[in-house]
Amino acid sequence: MISLNGLNPEQRTAAETVTGPVLILAGAGSGKTRTVTYRIAHMLENLKISGKEILAVSFTNKAAAEMKERVSHLVPAKVRKGITLSTFHSLGIRILREDIHHLGYNNLFTIYDQADQMSIVREGLKSYRTNKTFEKSTIMSKIGLLKNKGISPTDFPKSSEYDPENNYDGATEYVYHYYQEKLQFYNALDFDDILFLVVRLFDNFPAVAKKYSERFKYIMIDEYQDTNQLQFSMIKSLTSTHQNICVVGDDDQAIYSFRGADISNILNFEMQYADVKVFKLEENYRSTFPILDLANQVIKENVNRKEKTMRTSLMEGSIPLLWATGDSDHEAAVVIEEIIKMQSHGIALSDIAILYRSNTQVPPFEDQLRISQVPYNIIGGQKFYEKKEIKDLIAYMTLIQNPRDELALRRVLNVPNRGIGSVTLNKNLAVAQEQKRHLFHVLGDETENEAIVKFVELIKNYQRIFHEKPLVEAIHQIIEEIKYYDFIDKSYDSAKLANRKREDVKNFILTADRFQDRYHEDATLKNFVERLLLSDSHDRNSPGDDSKKNEVTLMTLHASKGLEFDNIFLIGMEEELLPHKKTIQDASDMSEERRLCYVGITRARRKLIMTYAKERKMYNKMFPRFKSRFVIELDKCYKEVDRTNFGDMSEEEVTDFKKNFFGSLMDSIK
Repeated sequence: MISLNGLNPEQRTAAETVTGPVLILAGAGSGKTRTVTYRIAHMLENLKISGKEILAVSFTNKAAAEMKERVSHLVPAKVRKGITLSTFHSLGIRILREDIHHLGYNNLFTIYDQADQMSIVREGLKSYRTNKTFEKSTIMSKIGLLKNKGISPTDFPKSSEYDPENNYDGATEYVYHYYQEKLQFYNALDFDDILFLVVRLFDNFPAVAKKYSERFKYIMIDEYQDTNQLQFSMIKSLTSTHQNICVVGDDDQAIYSFRGADISNILNFEMQYADVKVFKLEENYRSTFPILDLANQVIKENVNRKEKTMRTSLMEGSIPLLWATGDSDHEAAVVIEEIIKMQSHGIALSDIAILYRSNTQVPPFEDQLRISQVPYNIIGGQKFYEKKEIKDLIAYMTLIQNPRDELALRRVLNVPNRGIGSVTLNKNLAVAQEQKRHLFHVLGDETENEAIVKFVELIKNYQRIFHEKPLVEAIHQIIEEIKYYDFIDKSYDSAKLANRKREDVKNFILTADRFQDRYHEDATLKNFVERLLLSDSHDRNSPGDDSKKNEVTLMTLHASKGLEFDNIFLIGMEEELLPHKKTIQDASDMSEERRLCYVGITRARRKLIMTYAKERKMYNKMFPRFKSRFVIELDKCYKEVDRTNFGDMSEEEVTDFKKNFFGSLMDSIK
């Protein structure tokens, strides 16, 4: 038996309620993951529900992995066998692998990344007859938006998203058709297709939706406030034969509308399902009372929200500070100075984070950190899997898994150099188009071009090798056979840069090694490639050592959600930064900006320092700045300190400073 005695009363009641629709409103730091994992354990161990009937969905691979790990500590492997704990997109892949044939695809499809998608959009724009120029990224962004709203190429001209007077919409209509036709011909999907096609599958084939609804009789959705309309439609189909749906989330932390997230999904949950049981987790285990009090006062000003007030037993703690600084450079200087002071007092740099609304705020902080030789990590730099060498290797893996993938084939056909130029490629592309065959099959007919014959043999040979040998051994072997390290050395004049690229390849192999250690017999090439292409930004950011490094973390407020640090610097707490200038100019609803402020505040466990600048330079001119409306009338919840004078010092410290300053000045004059 699993004991639920370790949960607080609200958590326990939520964990024990497993039938019918359930809404768990889990405030920041309220033990949400603990509640969900104990709920799953209770269902498996105490209620003897089969793991095959339970589906738990989260948004990131990291969150899904954490949930799996926690459940594994509570329930024996035999009891939890068959349970599905995954992300929306991983679940979508699983469904499509089984049933995509209903939509005319082969189940061995490839998932294209952004560069692959852009390549097709580029081709589509070339064939679009017009004398106007269009940005590929704008077209691609619009296609993604349409898919996330469930709008097909055929439906687009009839939708409210279409403006016949807009040239871009005319181009998008053509390219969207072209793009989808090419994807299907290549037997490929893009990331947005995964859920788009699942919903289409469920809508067009109700029997398929019924099959999965009957398979997953108990469904849990984490971070429900971040779901979009496609995900909502998918959830409704999965609950078509029952009402055992438990959603967990916090409308006060809904900050991703720019990605298509629809806060109305959680706000209107009680209208979508009958007899919903609502549980509020209002006990915060993260932050001290002064920090939580400020957060509560900030968020309660939002009108359209589920009423809740977070509380904590951590009553002792320092009051949040709001520093008034001179300008951007001074703001960075005093923050980094404070971080150095913290470090000298034994505080680990890994317990410190600098949060900001916009990436434009980062440069002065980077400069100060470098000057002060303080180690730091900016979340959101160049992603490991976007580096050329890594993309080359992934293209090889993808092509071996799916020879129909023309973009992967074209990427590696002459990498390393085999003497197969664009003339030869274009000749074979023309044949493939004329005969309506896949490029790899056309190349397979070649008998005279020795380089092409050897390349086709290489790919076919490694289809067998990856089937027969362990993943890591096969990857090592192909890298050696194609002499990829030699290729790197010849590609870069700088030995230092070439060595760095070699290290990237070695890190790629280490990634495969970790994957193999974790998944054992399931560490197949197909699963590995899927894992790489589905990795979320958090997974991709640290390809090397997984251990926590002692460095200051810098990230946007959006990226900080779900994380926590002992010490938080929330910089730019001022008008036109938080709330953002665009929101003010558009006279938009301020509620999401306020939620973003709330998220930033609640990342802090022990110490919160907010900053604003009295002026900032824009367009080579200094402009006055003003503290944010979100805190301007909450001065009882924080202490404001003017860092442009001695405001942060006691009277004794000021006296000592002046005495030492003037003493040093007189000594220098003598």
